[in-house]
Amino acid sequence: MGCFKRITLTVLFLGLITFCGCQGLVPQNPKSLLVPRFQRSEIFGFMAGLGTTFAAVPDLLVMLRRRSSAGMNLRMVTILGIFQLLWVYYGLLIASRPVIVWNVIAVLINFMSVAAYRHFIGKERARQIAPDTTH
Repeated sequence: MGCFKRITLTVLFLGLITFCGCQGLVPQNPKSLLVPRFQRSEIFGFMAGLGTTFAAVPDLLVMLRRRSSAGMNLRMVTILGIFQLLWVYYGLLIASRPVIVWNVIAVLINFMSVAAYRHFIGKERARQIAPDTTH
């Protein structure tokens, strides 16, 4: 057996022994000290969801400020929306409040992005068809 294979097997074996012996070190999910009716995992879920849910807001704000659909990829937003709906369904299946709440908000933000895109793309197409003749 080659030296690399022996080292790999040794590392895997030691890792397996370590993981088996660390079962008591796994963090438990007690009630939150801040909000006792929530478990600690739900508090962390809400915090994590805050960042991922509102990640699309800057692009939406830029599109609204510029009043243009430039830079927006409709396919990406559509794919994202489909998977956000799947996350909502998954949250319902596992009864996870953070997953449900943040993904419903994300679906709404995504819907606003698509609506703004459709609005601005319609105006841009109308301008291309009927150019400004006021000169």
